[in-house]
Amino acid sequence: MYFKTKLCDLLNIEYPLIQGAMAWIAGGRLAAAVSRAGGLGVIGASGAQRDWLKLEIDIVRQLTSKPFGVNLMLAAPNIDELVELIIEEQVPVVTTGGGNPGPYIEPLKQAGIKVIPVVASVALARRLSRLGADAIIAEGTESGGHIGEMTTMCLVPMVADAIEVPVIAAGGIADGRGFMAAIALGAQGVQLGTRFICAEECNVCDAYREKVIKAKDRDTVVCGQTTGHPVRAIHNRFTREYLKLEKTGTSKEELEELGRGRYSAAAIEGRVDEGSVLAGQICGLVKKVQSAEEIVFDIINDACYVKDLLGGISCQSQD
Repeated sequence: MYFKTKLCDLLNIEYPLIQGAMAWIAGGRLAAAVSRAGGLGVIGASGAQRDWLKLEIDIVRQLTSKPFGVNLMLAAPNIDELVELIIEEQVPVVTTGGGNPGPYIEPLKQAGIKVIPVVASVALARRLSRLGADAIIAEGTESGGHIGEMTTMCLVPMVADAIEVPVIAAGGIADGRGFMAAIALGAQGVQLGTRFICAEECNVCDAYREKVIKAKDRDTVVCGQTTGHPVRAIHNRFTREYLKLEKTGTSKEELEELGRGRYSAAAIEGRVDEGSVLAGQICGLVKKVQSAEEIVFDIINDACYVKDLLGGISCQSQD
């Protein structure tokens, strides 16, 4: 298989495919497996403690010598400590979300680390590229977890037209068809999260995986619109309760308290009816548990097949 773009050269990877950094469940084993397969595996640091992140970085390096990344949630209270560790450990790539990466771009780049923020708007993509971001992940509202308003189909080409650095498409991508669609929109690569929930190496409970596999096309909902922090998850008893309260005007503070700890309740403890089962709209295409290597190879194989099909399409301009 061969599929190379500018992103491959930038990150020194074989395929332009990044594994989404899912908090709590994207650890060192998953990141290493994706990187070994030729993509870029990413540890989801979220608000983790320094010792946990150090352990997961060590796990990756025990399992592979290939490049990998760490995702930082910039709103984490210990963000400075985590950035310091990443610089000490010379992590090759950092992706960012949940806050302003501006203050951290320069020190990370001075340490030789590639910085790739996640954005949901053209304006933010422009600003962060001016500040020195090496690439930009343009994430559409189809994705799981915290979301913006614009769809991937609309956001990616607008961002690609607005900036010079490589654009990575995210949100609503699970197979080679989505991969090739992203390339057609102007992206130099893709980021996938939901499909990797069902990777064997993902640190998620079986009940959560089963919920994703059984999900159909309209089984995700968006909670938290009134709080200013919308989140996409699979519909269950918790989301029904949450949405009902949201419609009746429950305060932002009460809703945030109701949602506290719900993701870990589902992903780690297996309480998938009482917790928040974060997943993208694309979960309807995820049908089985596979190794991370099988997932990467399936996507690239399918993308190559689609590329060959498109190569057989002839176009003729009209006079």
